[in-house]
Amino acid sequence: MTQSKKIALAALKMAMTESREEETLLKESYLKMGVKTAAVDYGGEYIASVRKIVERAIVAAKREGAIRETHGDEGAVAGATREALSQIMNKAIGLNIGGKIGIARQNDHLSVAVFFGIGLLHLDEVAVGLGHRVAPKE
Repeated sequence: MTQSKKIALAALKMAMTESREEETLLKESYLKMGVKTAAVDYGGEYIASVRKIVERAIVAAKREGAIRETHGDEGAVAGATREALSQIMNKAIGLNIGGKIGIARQNDHLSVAVFFGIGLLHLDEVAVGLGHRVAPKE
């Protein structure tokens, strides 16, 4: 599997964890393989949430050591997150979203995945978005 696909799969798996315990175990197993990961939950109205989701992804990636506090690293997370969000926009516009953001990075490969339930009342849809960027090497 190519490096890009490996890191994208790690981000997707992090976004799909169902509990903090599962998230922690997966994070530890990826770290043993040299992949730094992070995940964060999010919920709210899609349009109003885009900026907050990008900010949460950057903060989570920094907190977990997946990125450094540099312009290049933060920009890579922001770009990948916006790409992932753009992939679910048609389903989410005007509705509420809730789910998890997963982030994975190894060397200069960085991926962000979003796994959200989208809906109104009990009429839910599910959507996944994925973005990949090249981040400056560590």
